[in-house]
Amino acid sequence: MALPKIVIVGRPNVGKSSLLNRLAGRRVSIVDPTAGVTRDRISTTIEVPAQKAGKPPHHATLIDTGGYGIKDSMDLTTEVEQQIAHGLAEADLVLFVVDAQSGLVTLDQTVARVLRTSAGSGKHRKPIVLVANKVDADNLEPAAYNAMQLGFGEPVCVSANTKYGIQDLYDAIHTHLDFAGYNEEERDADEGIKIALVGKRNAGKSTLVNALAGEERVIVSEQAGTTRDSVDIRLQIGKDLVTLIDTAGVRKTKSLDGDIEYYSQHRSLRSVRRADVCLLLIDAAVPISQVDHQLVNEITKHYRPTVIVVNKWDLAEADYTQEQYVEYLDDALKGLSFAPIVFISALKGEGIREAVAMAMNLYEQSHHRMGTSELNRAIEEITAERGPSNKHGKHARIYYATQVEVAPPTVTLFVNDEDLFNLNWQQYLLNRMRERVAFSEVPIKLHLRGKEKLTAEQRQALKFGAKH
Repeated sequence: MALPKIVIVGRPNVGKSSLLNRLAGRRVSIVDPTAGVTRDRISTTIEVPAQKAGKPPHHATLIDTGGYGIKDSMDLTTEVEQQIAHGLAEADLVLFVVDAQSGLVTLDQTVARVLRTSAGSGKHRKPIVLVANKVDADNLEPAAYNAMQLGFGEPVCVSANTKYGIQDLYDAIHTHLDFAGYNEEERDADEGIKIALVGKRNAGKSTLVNALAGEERVIVSEQAGTTRDSVDIRLQIGKDLVTLIDTAGVRKTKSLDGDIEYYSQHRSLRSVRRADVCLLLIDAAVPISQVDHQLVNEITKHYRPTVIVVNKWDLAEADYTQEQYVEYLDDALKGLSFAPIVFISALKGEGIREAVAMAMNLYEQSHHRMGTSELNRAIEEITAERGPSNKHGKHARIYYATQVEVAPPTVTLFVNDEDLFNLNWQQYLLNRMRERVAFSEVPIKLHLRGKEKLTAEQRQALKFGAKH
């Protein structure tokens, strides 16, 4: 069996996302005083300390859900509650969180009734741990015990902010979960190939995620800005484990409305840095915009392999051929001229497997290592056709080249003086290298090291290489 799944539920603003972040040891969910920030199921892997000293920790998948009964600003209440229902259906253990400081309200009773219905009965009944959050010190514990009237026994008193009672919560988790029945080797800490779906609002990222997952894993709406957090979804595609990262739609920075949108956008851009490969979704129904350029800049800055995914092609193919649209992209979207382009309709499920297959191919390309002799031979051929121009009577000389890293493929040129190799010639070299290397469709990082910066050992190696 895979890792046990622990699902956090409760009404809005009881601190569910703060509790997830506390148990995860890092900021996974967006936390904001505004009720209803979380909409989708946000999951992460946590360590649960072993009860015996000296033993390694256990692992579990912890899932945050939206606040039950929230009056969503986009009228997505039904969709949020469906996500909660999906989370409860897959749960091995439920953490029912209430607010010890504000006391019980009618909505807590509503959540309790939902849990009694969804938890099952008899030997198949799912265990539910009542968690009274915001107990920042022991003097607040007596008020927390009012939650016993919900019918789930004595609450575990904790504070997600101060860590008060967190060890008691770990003990309660151990009481209800037999970690021996789960396979630690399958733990979700192995995320496989991380593929981030990025694009402007309403480009179809969440629709694509659901099509690949085969279920309504994230909320889809015609309204822009539905997704707020970056949501990780782990899938098995063929023999490969893949983590899809659904991100909030990016918009112009000056158009961001408040902290929630700011943090959503920040997480989207951070997902580019986390990813092994990006799927840049382009909405074929609207023109290329400043936001698309912003995303390309972020992708190229971090040298991320990228598939340009033209979504909603079914809405545009009456006006363009694919060849015409590729020409349009080449002109309108600078910086990723080497990236492959796939045309899809996420809504109809057309072309989505091809997009993922291409992402896997780019992952392989970015991890390819080229032999030094093969690389030097290619560079010699290129420089024989057009070498760097001389400057102030000095002759630009390349001693040798070597690939020093993968993901991204990184090539270092050992030269006599890097100032003699201008950026135009470096770009020319990279473009011509793509005709000769096995990683032609991914970003290549180029470093130049001048002779004066070499150590004595490196200079001796250059002399040896010149003789041989």
